[in-house]
Amino acid sequence: MILDERLEFCDATSLTTGAAGTVLEGDVIDLGDDGAIGNSGGLYLVIQIDTAVVGPDTVQFHLVSDAQPAIAVNGTETRHFSTAAIPVAQLVAGYQVCAVQLPRGTYERYLGISRTTAGATPLSAGRINAFLTSNPKAHQSFPDGL
Repeated sequence: MILDERLEFCDATSLTTGAAGTVLEGDVIDLGDDGAIGNSGGLYLVIQIDTAVVGPDTVQFHLVSDAQPAIAVNGTETRHFSTAAIPVAQLVAGYQVCAVQLPRGTYERYLGISRTTAGATPLSAGRINAFLTSNPKAHQSFPDGL
């Protein structure tokens, strides 16, 4: 499967940036003025662990949209999908967090991924891949050959 770089939120993006709590991860996709992506019915959100996560408690990922490119993480953003709180010990390299069809509905102009970490201590290791694709079952990650 070929991935479109414009539909990638994270490509081996480190989870160690930011504090504990909720932070925006990786890149943001500009949906344009109408934000009609949620009604296409053919795109899936895929989040995978690239490098094992190390840190306290649990991690939860969210598909969010906002009217500005610096998507808020204070509760004013629109959350379209959230994973369950996943124990950090489960987030090993190769683990697929989710592969879900984009929920229908109204999206704001900018789309991104945020992460909520339980506990007061930030994560000390871990990287993720997160992207939109039309065929999630055909995707398989392989180590970089370089």
